[in-house]
Amino acid sequence: MTLMPAAFIGHGNPMNALERNRYTDAWRAFGRSVPRPRAILVVSAHWYVHATAVTAMARPRTIHDFFGFPPELFDVRYDAPGLPELHEQVSDVVSPTWVGADLDSWGIDHGTWSVLLHAFPEADVPVVQLSINALKSADYHLQMGAALAPLREDGVLVIGSGNVVHNLGGVSRALPDAGFDWAQRFDEQAKELMLTDPAGIPRLDGHRDFDLAVPTPDHFLPLLYVAGMAGATGTTADVLVDGYAYGSLSMTSYTVGMPTPRAGGNGFAAPLPDGPPPDGANI
Repeated sequence: MTLMPAAFIGHGNPMNALERNRYTDAWRAFGRSVPRPRAILVVSAHWYVHATAVTAMARPRTIHDFFGFPPELFDVRYDAPGLPELHEQVSDVVSPTWVGADLDSWGIDHGTWSVLLHAFPEADVPVVQLSINALKSADYHLQMGAALAPLREDGVLVIGSGNVVHNLGGVSRALPDAGFDWAQRFDEQAKELMLTDPAGIPRLDGHRDFDLAVPTPDHFLPLLYVAGMAGATGTTADVLVDGYAYGSLSMTSYTVGMPTPRAGGNGFAAPLPDGPPPDGANI
């Protein structure tokens, strides 16, 4: 079977699910360019819990894990099937790390479906999510990514979905397509490492702008899974699309193990809903 690529997607806010812009067009180009996967395994910023688990239901539900957005976003469904047997395969490749089987508590959250609605709009490829264990160190997540690398040889597309820079408390509506200096400095250092030494990504915790760029770890950690996969296979990443939204969000996305597809598209990242920025735990 063809070796599958891996990718990190900077997903931004959920409204990107309904938008056509240069970011979502890049996700579409990515989906058209990859060989058809046997399954898609997503590490989403929005399943950040005190355990390592894999969804193991045949029909995962669409989760609307946010508030303050227009009704049409809550009407979105991504009815891809699950693949319960992938839990056992994930458990085998990361052994002796314990991985639980989630039969009914989670599903497909917006960190996953806001991207897959563009990349795989037919929702006909099985989708499984891997939780981010909030109790573990950065090295644990990097090593988990490295351990998952053999899945690529069995037709599993691994996607990390988060944002390299994600500080909702710093959002500026006056900067819909720009980043603050500190956001650019941190994002550019992350880019240098992903393109030259992905296994060095955990060193970013010593960057002078780390506390501003990563006020909470949930959106940053999915990057470590893709960096770990790249390091384990002796490859580096390529930029799929990059840019900033509202000063304090990076939209940078990476691919590993495939030529970067050409994508058109223009326009800013999706607009924020009216009112104060939503709670950072929810977008």
